[in-house]
Amino acid sequence: MTRPHDAWRANALQGVLAVAAAAMPAALWAHTVPVTIEGLQFSPATVTVKRGDTVVWTNKDLVTHTVTADGVFDSHDIEPNHAWTYVAKQPGRYAYRCTLHPTMNGTLVVE
Repeated sequence: MTRPHDAWRANALQGVLAVAAAAMPAALWAHTVPVTIEGLQFSPATVTVKRGDTVVWTNKDLVTHTVTADGVFDSHDIEPNHAWTYVAKQPGRYAYRCTLHPTMNGTLVVE
């Protein structure tokens, strides 16, 4: 048989846990999403992430590349066998490109 104060404790605990979960920084729930740079292309070409997620572009090509979305982010030069990371901050759809190879394009969607 459940006593009234046991039910109250259970409800109070649920409330405390809900508040604690809501107060945790987004970084605790964030994911890391990889994008490979190889063969003069971004793979996958379109990436969808949530705000707070980290996108990691890894250059597996033999030449230098950039990841540039005008006014939003710019990796500058990413040398072969190096990576660059970006934490998605603002929801939106961002077209990006390699400034050194204009045919290389990708899209970052932040929800």
